[in-house]
Amino acid sequence: MAAPLPGSERIPLAVEALSVAYGERSAVDHLSFTVRPGEIYGLLGANGAGKSSTIKAIVGLVPPREGHIRVFGVDAIANGLAAKQRIGYVPETSLLYEALTPREFLEFVASVRHLDAGTASTRAESYAAAFRLETEFDEPIAALSNGTRQKVLLIAALLHQPPLLVLDEPLHSLDPRSVRIMKELLARYVATGARGVLFSTHTMEIAEQLCHRVAILDRGVLRAEGSLAVLRERGAHGDETLEEIFLRLTREDEGLDAAVRALEGL
Repeated sequence: MAAPLPGSERIPLAVEALSVAYGERSAVDHLSFTVRPGEIYGLLGANGAGKSSTIKAIVGLVPPREGHIRVFGVDAIANGLAAKQRIGYVPETSLLYEALTPREFLEFVASVRHLDAGTASTRAESYAAAFRLETEFDEPIAALSNGTRQKVLLIAALLHQPPLLVLDEPLHSLDPRSVRIMKELLARYVATGARGVLFSTHTMEIAEQLCHRVAILDRGVLRAEGSLAVLRERGAHGDETLEEIFLRLTREDEGLDAAVRALEGL
């Protein structure tokens, strides 16, 4: 078991030279970044950019080919269980036991997390009330809408109040009220200055509103990193939106106007 590096116990997440591959196909290529205490850090990229592969490696769902991952100083590769105890995770796709109700599922999560039953029940019911889940709380998950399932996943990640949240497209399918609640929750979650959030999205407006710093991924490679102000300084114009910066750095803006014009006659 690798010992924590000196001073690393305060750092929510440190990823160094991470590479992930599926057979001969490279998904992540020597990616390095750090989520600082009190920070919401965004992973931005188009579909297939390597965001989900990075997150799956962090939470132990896929083995990295190379690199190091530390969660509050704990080596997440050599000591995965200890690292996972510090993480609340929302996956890209819904992973729920459909025969259970939300209440039963959250009771199961609480038991796995060794959370006191009374504390877990109080927290679960408070989150359910905030997200207006009371009427669905005792219905089978199989009967719930995608948005309601997403709320259950978010509550499950928050239930044990982990010091690191790892969220893969967490606002997918949510109604506007729930999106606003999650924005407020995440901002307050890191306000203590000790916790961290890794937030993956391809919605630039959400990242621009929520994230303190972002990493722009393109085909598994880090193209740029920093706050919106820092990224703007590197461009030709100082007033670019995050969407414009992203499209420029990933060269997705090339041929964009021509593509739109080609569709006008359809």
